Amino acid sequence: MQFYSTKTASHKVNLEEAIFRSLPPDNGLYMPEHIPTLSPDFLSDIHNKSFQEIAIEITHTLLSDDLSREEVEHIIGLAYDFDAPAKQITEDTYVLELFHGPSMAFKDFGARFMAALMSHFLARSEKDLKILVATSGDTGGAVAQGFFDVPGISVTILYPSGKVSDIQEKQLTTLGRNVRALEVEGTFDDCQKLVKDAFLDTELNTKFNLASANSINIARLIPQSFYYFAAYAQLKQMGKPIVFSVPSGNFGNLSAGLLAFRMGLPVAHFVASTNINNSVPRYLESGVYNPLPSVETISNAMDVGNPSNFVRLIRFFGDDHLSTKEKISGYYFNDVETSEAMRILDQKANYVACPHTAVAYLGLETYRKESESEFIGVFLSTAHPAKFIDLVEKTLGKPIDVPERLKNLLSLPKRSTKITSDFSQFKTLLISEL
Repeated sequence: MQFYSTKTASHKVNLEEAIFRSLPPDNGLYMPEHIPTLSPDFLSDIHNKSFQEIAIEITHTLLSDDLSREEVEHIIGLAYDFDAPAKQITEDTYVLELFHGPSMAFKDFGARFMAALMSHFLARSEKDLKILVATSGDTGGAVAQGFFDVPGISVTILYPSGKVSDIQEKQLTTLGRNVRALEVEGTFDDCQKLVKDAFLDTELNTKFNLASANSINIARLIPQSFYYFAAYAQLKQMGKPIVFSVPSGNFGNLSAGLLAFRMGLPVAHFVASTNINNSVPRYLESGVYNPLPSVETISNAMDVGNPSNFVRLIRFFGDDHLSTKEKISGYYFNDVETSEAMRILDQKANYVACPHTAVAYLGLETYRKESESEFIGVFLSTAHPAKFIDLVEKTLGKPIDVPERLKNLLSLPKRSTKITSDFSQFKTLLISEL
């Protein structure tokens, strides 16, 4: 499989270079040159497949030029000992729970796959690798867990100071060893810019083998497509069209859904559900992409003003606004609406949701009111509500259960280094590690 840059179509690399380079030198994003479709026989029998079997088939279909089926099976076996169950909320509404992995967030699906895939290639090349990752909340914890103590890989995580939950912060600042956290005085967009600037810096790329574990890396999108197929497998027998509502920040999650769609997954429609950081819903409405500085909300992992994956999102539709709008509806919601949705889910469905999940629920319900067709609606739950325990308990007015793996984190000491959003300081810090 060859991957091309969204800025320079003639710039093409193989899988190994795409995942380790992360960003093309022209600051575009890598996209697969060709998206193969899954066999009709596989899709017709998908309801009889396990999550791991589905993941193996998708990976082999996409990457058979680069990996043997045996290698794919080994990578999937290392990555996944957890599933993505679809739980019923009402007759035609389901929530897809993506928080059953080690960090209890959907980012585990991408981080675990990336760690296994990178380890596979590193074992052949005997190289050391430095991973840089920006996080608005859940990515950092998933990457920290996924790459912890992986031989030949060190991880530097940048997160905005004071803008992640206590548990999220503990997940990325307490492991140590090959995982280091940098607390940036700024927003997620500032963190993301520092990472992007590092990949474009000639001196840093001469001194280090840099890679990213953000959704700018194509190896994050591939595994995130798995759970869309898994949801379809669980709901296929109901015989109705399926609509996915995706809580969206950097838009890697929705881009992965579009990859699944292009591979043949029958999806009637997608809903891009955001908080008031609404660059993409505004684009879908007007055809004009006008990113704005990010604004802080209670759904902090979605506080992204200029989502990196927007270019991928529209590339799946040939950069055509009308084609994009035909398949994706966009809605955005403020904190008051989000809190009310959390209470509605608790009171009417006995379901405790994190604020990001509540935004996805709101998007689905808004689309349902506007749609004249019948469908199964699936809203994605991206994190366990206990990761936002103070907010959730205050909103619902009651205590919630906290899994032991999260509860134990709260007593561990935080270890992070504070830096500004100035790139020269970040660069000096990286070079000082030599």
